[in-house]
Amino acid sequence: MSDLHVEEHGDGFPLLLIQGLGYAVWAWRHQIPELASRFRVIAFDNRGAGRSAKTPGPYSIEGLADDAAAVLAGRRAHVFGISMGGYIAQTLALRHPHLVERLVLGCTATGGPDHVPLPDETRRAWEENAHLPPAEYVAATMHLSFRPGWAEEHPDEYASLVAARLEHPTPPECWRAQYDASWAFVGRATPVEEITAPTLVVHGTADRVVPYANGVALARRIPGARLETLDGAGHVFFLEEPARVNALLAEFLA
Repeated sequence: MSDLHVEEHGDGFPLLLIQGLGYAVWAWRHQIPELASRFRVIAFDNRGAGRSAKTPGPYSIEGLADDAAAVLAGRRAHVFGISMGGYIAQTLALRHPHLVERLVLGCTATGGPDHVPLPDETRRAWEENAHLPPAEYVAATMHLSFRPGWAEEHPDEYASLVAARLEHPTPPECWRAQYDASWAFVGRATPVEEITAPTLVVHGTADRVVPYANGVALARRIPGARLETLDGAGHVFFLEEPARVNALLAEFLA
């Protein structure tokens, strides 16, 4: 665990934030300051990303979930995972249920016959550019994580996010190790019906990475889960609509 970059902010009941493929703590820029007024916010960079160790692959979602458990160091916490971080969060809830109080799964999916794969346009863009240096890869692909038009409508904020992502970039080989782990995860059924933590599923209808139907299926399979639909929001809805998302989290985790 000492090879992972971990930050803790604020006081209160612990809240663990888990980022997605290639992303890191920088992407919680709108969540950490707000949520730290209510919770002990624990954010970390997944293995291979940001300021964590660039460990050679292969990776597995199970291994990344065990990393998340190690970050908690025995503390029971609310857990908010997005995208690949949602794969990690649901796996954490199944492998280490004693650590998870309430679970929020954003822009994510689970494996099995209902899984709707990465759209072809996004998959081609990612795979055709994955070998490039981080700056070139980000220039070719990052806009796809936002709803259509968002990057053009918010040029200054988008440029700031790109700069933050490239300050401690994820190397191509580590991105690929996370990507392969994600494909392996969605390629098989995970028994999410066994999740016992109260669960909120949040998904945008304009998601160009994990299609919205995956959020609907995930909420249907987890007992008692609530689905919150963000009409017109893209994959990284927490960056597009932070005030709405932070209010949702505060209400569900209260």
